[in-house]
Amino acid sequence: MTDAPALDRPAPSSQASDWAGDMEQALLDQARVLAPTQGWTWHMARAAGRAMGLSAAETELLLPHGPRDLAALLARRHDAQALAALPDPAALKIRARIRAAVLARTEAAAADGEALRRWAGFLALPLNLPLAMRLLWDSADALWRWAGDTATDENHYSKRAILSGILAGTLALRLHASPAEAEAFLDARIDNVMAFEKWKAGLGAQDVLAEVARALAKLRYR
Repeated sequence: MTDAPALDRPAPSSQASDWAGDMEQALLDQARVLAPTQGWTWHMARAAGRAMGLSAAETELLLPHGPRDLAALLARRHDAQALAALPDPAALKIRARIRAAVLARTEAAAADGEALRRWAGFLALPLNLPLAMRLLWDSADALWRWAGDTATDENHYSKRAILSGILAGTLALRLHASPAEAEAFLDARIDNVMAFEKWKAGLGAQDVLAEVARALAKLRYR
């Protein structure tokens, strides 16, 4: 198992796998109820299992990483909800696509209220930062793919890195400030992205950012 098995597990291929997937989602539903008072912890994960009639051993079999698995499941659910709520991207220009995608993803997450705040606090712990970055990256990747991006060169990485930062900042403001402030932040950051893309287009192939992105590409496509 990886640190985020809910992200890496292959598609179900048997009744047992289907049952496990359904039970994970049921455990996540319980976690969303319990997290506001119990935090995003192993104690909460086991309590969610008990609410489903599972023993501690059965819960740990389904969630070997406990709250980390639940954190990954919640991020994936929010990704799916956002994609389901988005319109056909063909009718939108790229700026409008990114704006709509980030707002849809932010609203899907914000609907979980205090449970999401506890989730965010859990992922902000130093030990969980790699998982947080992975979840943000995968969310950004899903949104870019919806927007029609098919790049596999250095642009694949620069786009997702930038959108990960925008998504994190917009969500933080949506949770701790107001929807209007979150939208203002998003609009300003999209302006920055558009300016960055124009600036980057005029640079030579040896630009430092491009070199870093190519190094990342080697890690993926080696």
